[in-house]
Amino acid sequence: MKYRLLGSLVGLLMAGAALTAVEETQAVAAPAACDASDAAIYTPPAAVSATPGTLLACEAVTLPKVPGSIPMKAWKVQYASTDLRGTPIAVSGTVAVPTAAWTRGGPRPVIGFNPGTLGLGPQCAFSKQLAGAYQDEYEGDQIAAILKAGYAVAATDGVGYLNGQTHTYVVGRNAGHALLDAVRTAFQVPGGGLSADAKVGVWGYSEGGQASLWAAQLASSYAPELRVVGDAAGGVPGDLKITAAGLNGGPFAGFLLAAVLGLHTAYPSMPFDSLLNDAGRSAVAQGKTLCLVGTVTAFALANIKNYTKDALTLDQIYALSGPDGTWSDLIDAQKLGVGVGPAWSGAQYRIGFPVMQYRGLADEVIPAATEDGTHKAYCSAGVTTQWNTYAGDHLTADNQAINDVMSFFADRIAGWPTLGNC
Repeated sequence: MKYRLLGSLVGLLMAGAALTAVEETQAVAAPAACDASDAAIYTPPAAVSATPGTLLACEAVTLPKVPGSIPMKAWKVQYASTDLRGTPIAVSGTVAVPTAAWTRGGPRPVIGFNPGTLGLGPQCAFSKQLAGAYQDEYEGDQIAAILKAGYAVAATDGVGYLNGQTHTYVVGRNAGHALLDAVRTAFQVPGGGLSADAKVGVWGYSEGGQASLWAAQLASSYAPELRVVGDAAGGVPGDLKITAAGLNGGPFAGFLLAAVLGLHTAYPSMPFDSLLNDAGRSAVAQGKTLCLVGTVTAFALANIKNYTKDALTLDQIYALSGPDGTWSDLIDAQKLGVGVGPAWSGAQYRIGFPVMQYRGLADEVIPAATEDGTHKAYCSAGVTTQWNTYAGDHLTADNQAINDVMSFFADRIAGWPTLGNC
């Protein structure tokens, strides 16, 4: 009980801090037309003085990487969000709305979408790839499924894809804020025809699955006005320490390098540069330029200790301390399923809607222990959870789940109750 009370107090303090940060920003009007240049979408403002979710700039685009020739209107957007410290920032993304009328009652629903891992290079941004500057994105089918269902989509690039920035890969609060704010932004796009009263779903897989569950955990405190009715999250690296142990030295070690760079970007005062040897400095510089395939191939079988002067193991790095605590503390702060509970509970993260979690039984990237552990943590906490498994590996399970995810959202939007299958 004392831990639940402590979690509640921490949640109230953090919610209050977030509210203060929002109150200190100015009310900035969204643009009246989507006439920004492409360069402007990815140029960070000198300062952001707008409430989270405010549309800062937009550009009408087509999305050739969304299959099916679906009639739609689409925009690249830049919008206001907040980082894990409550500092106002700008983020890029995509909003798309089917041109076919929504006729099923109420406002057209909106699905907030966070893509899976795409790499840290600026050219890897999901919004750039969907609009035709293709590198190696793989989730056009997911966007197509949303639009075919008649829903609008608000897809965030995530924090750190504007010019001169580095994506804060796997940093939970940044990801959750950016995803929720993308949905808020969608309601402001001129010509989008969306209503802030719309029902909202949130979806992501792999990196996107982590972001999706963080959005679910933060929704009630960070964006309480959003009518979130369900969250779908697959392939989730819910515990980064378990994930790191599985990746280090293996064929997908590049994802671990990206996580190290994302965490360093979010916590720049922590020990990092001083630990690196020449190989480490080279890996850091290279990792910031690559997309998905390049990251995997360049760093296959890499071991973190080979990039440090003293051949430090992961456990030795975790023990290092700095102004923000230890690396262990900060990595544990990204763990999902801790302090969660239903809407009526006193939990730090109150989730008032059903959650669908899923994974591939042959997943070779994210350890089953952390995927199963996050699912069990949600069930143990009393959060209504649907748990699905698929025959595929990490990549193929993403698509194998599409129909079930869309059925899950259809039922939530229709208001059908569910008890999950915990």
